Amino acid sequence: MPYRAYALCVPRIESVDLNLLAPLHALLEERHVSRAAERLHMGQPSMSRALQRLRATLGDELLVRGPSGYQLTPRAERIRAELQEALPRLEHVFSGEAFDPATAARTFRLAGTDYTVSVLTGTLLGRVFAQSPASTVLFSRWHHGVFADAEHGLVDLLIHGGTPPPPLRTRVLFEEGYSCLIPSHHPLAQRAALSLEDYLGCAHIVVDVTDGRQGHVDRRLEALGSPRRASVTVPYHAAAAAAVPGSSLVATLPTDFAVQQAVPGVTTVVPAPPEIGAMSYAMSWHPRLDDDAAHRWLRGTIVATLDGA
Repeated sequence: MPYRAYALCVPRIESVDLNLLAPLHALLEERHVSRAAERLHMGQPSMSRALQRLRATLGDELLVRGPSGYQLTPRAERIRAELQEALPRLEHVFSGEAFDPATAARTFRLAGTDYTVSVLTGTLLGRVFAQSPASTVLFSRWHHGVFADAEHGLVDLLIHGGTPPPPLRTRVLFEEGYSCLIPSHHPLAQRAALSLEDYLGCAHIVVDVTDGRQGHVDRRLEALGSPRRASVTVPYHAAAAAAVPGSSLVATLPTDFAVQQAVPGVTTVVPAPPEIGAMSYAMSWHPRLDDDAAHRWLRGTIVATLDGA
């Protein structure tokens, strides 16, 4: 029978018991029921029953007894050749996906504020490209719909403060307190710390993280019933720090970032009111990436970098 006609006779995959695939392969390789059974650690009666089912399913004898033992039918020979190519591909489908950063050319899409990007860049990127030189890292800006972007597969990993909405996974990375970056000539610049009353009396630069608010800072103040007045609103933490010199404005920034941005004799760092507290920063991702080998590697690299490992 021509191969094309034979292929049209193959039953639909939905009607085939795929548990017969391993016995089929063993029978065609060993050409002997007992040896095939031993190879798969099956009893000979079980292998004989498998052979009968295979014959019924495929409409072919497959193994025919001859003077020198079993021989393969022409169709069995064709199936054996096809299995030699197909089985390695099937094993790859069901095996864990391998990821070798040294040879991979993966694009990782991250989103965060300019502050979180500044925390991760440098040491992290040095580690990423030392291990995976052909990979690419794309940082996108933080915006109102960024959590939805992660759900829809537009972003792989979010670096942010606060708690993400379900169904996103999250891993806390570090905690950061807040300080105020103040012009050195400001009347409060020499204070050891700011009281909430003094703080609320200042003219503030607000970093618009989402919806015109600065995340944790403004949520905390509003929960206390003490919202601050935004004299200036900017889109980035670095822009807030740049706006302080020569003004009477106060920028409330993560402490490490405020210290980095301070200019001796020009701007001063003063601890923010204790009522504002600290915020936990985390990375978040969609559950579909839980077992992605490349994504696991990236998450592990971020944790190791921040832990100083």
